[in-house]
Amino acid sequence: MGDATSRENTATSSNIDRSVSGETAPALPGDPHCPVCGGLGYVRLDVPVGHPDFGKLFPCACRAAEIRRHRTEVLRALSNLPDLERFTFDTFSPDGQGLSPDRQQNLRRAYETTRDYAKAPRGWLVLRGGYGCGKTHLVAAITNACIEQGHAVLFITAPDLLDHLRAAFAPTSPQTYDERFDEVRTAPVLVLDDLGTEHSTPWALEKLFQLLNYRYMSRLPTVITTNHDLEDLEPRLRSRLADMELVQIVTILAPDYRQSGVDQNHSDLNTLPLYADMTFESFDLRRGELPREHADNLRRAVEVARMYAASPSGWLTLTGVFGCGKTHLAAAIANERVRLGHMALFVVAPDLLDHLRATFNPQSQVSYDKRFEEVRRTPFLILDDLGTESATPWAQEKIYQLFNYRYVAKLPTVITTAKSIEALDAKLRTRILDVMHGTVFAITAPSYLGGAVRSATKPSRSRPPRS
Repeated sequence: MGDATSRENTATSSNIDRSVSGETAPALPGDPHCPVCGGLGYVRLDVPVGHPDFGKLFPCACRAAEIRRHRTEVLRALSNLPDLERFTFDTFSPDGQGLSPDRQQNLRRAYETTRDYAKAPRGWLVLRGGYGCGKTHLVAAITNACIEQGHAVLFITAPDLLDHLRAAFAPTSPQTYDERFDEVRTAPVLVLDDLGTEHSTPWALEKLFQLLNYRYMSRLPTVITTNHDLEDLEPRLRSRLADMELVQIVTILAPDYRQSGVDQNHSDLNTLPLYADMTFESFDLRRGELPREHADNLRRAVEVARMYAASPSGWLTLTGVFGCGKTHLAAAIANERVRLGHMALFVVAPDLLDHLRATFNPQSQVSYDKRFEEVRRTPFLILDDLGTESATPWAQEKIYQLFNYRYVAKLPTVITTAKSIEALDAKLRTRILDVMHGTVFAITAPSYLGGAVRSATKPSRSRPPRS
């Protein structure tokens, strides 16, 4: 606005345009003792003709407190704060109920991240997760914490926001559309809940982009929740949310709290019980059978798998011919995680796609969305025999969606494949080969043909193969 010495006191009425400098000021007089405006409440900047602010009136500094108070009242009314009072950090259970250790840790990390953000809102915070996972409670807690600290904050769902903007076009609206939109986009702290649930008309998408783009360019503190992957959002919105320098994304893996108490380790997708005998202790290093080069490689593969099982981070991809031992090592990793009290979902790629296709049957007891969410959100996934599935466009798209979600969410994943990495679909290859995100280990040993357990032919389901 400029210093007081650079302003000219040329305002002649308090009945003037109140939409100024991104502020919406009530028609209140200024301080009668103000040496700048003399009580008029507005000033005109001393700028040359042709300057964007030439001739415009701005609220005087003597009205700053009143303007902030008015803005806070407006934001409180839009936020329906009485309905949010019960959502605080004290009433949130950071360990959930009936969750596995992995999901407990994930939920507590989300709790701590949001609590820290509420202490000093800066940048953008995006919470992703399914319905009922707790993300709305956490962002409402941010809202209440900000209010306690005296910050002006607006909490609103995306559909309600658009309804408020549409209502401003009504002849009886107490505010113009521009005034209402300006209040939202310039809110000191904005909490936008349920982005992606609004009716996606061209007008709605345009308004949301204008809102987020303004706050993005202005670097205004913004908190967003969504049930969607970023890839599913409108490209312009996605581009703003994908800026890692400004935006922190937290993915909550907890299921709907209404289903708390359900055994999270149980799933008819999970075939790990069939591989219960595949442990690190039962793995045959084939001493005396392999040339030294292959023997050293196999021993190193076991070391890599053991280290990963102790502290999974990123992805581990094991490649090699059928029967070389990669499935045994992947199952050993999963069994070790379960032994330590964590979840592990083991599924063969072709079986996964069969499970997904089965959900389209009218008699299916589970929806496609629920089945797919179960796999892509699981805290620890072992996907065996990638590349043996039917390579239809639909199958390729589902596998890529699974990969991309877990890649963005940084979820630990073990993959085995008999194909060379170069032979995989290009979109999958880019995720697997990201050295900052995971490790690829090629087992060079030939197919296992000897020892106590022979698997030269494909066994039945009751006796999983060593591959």
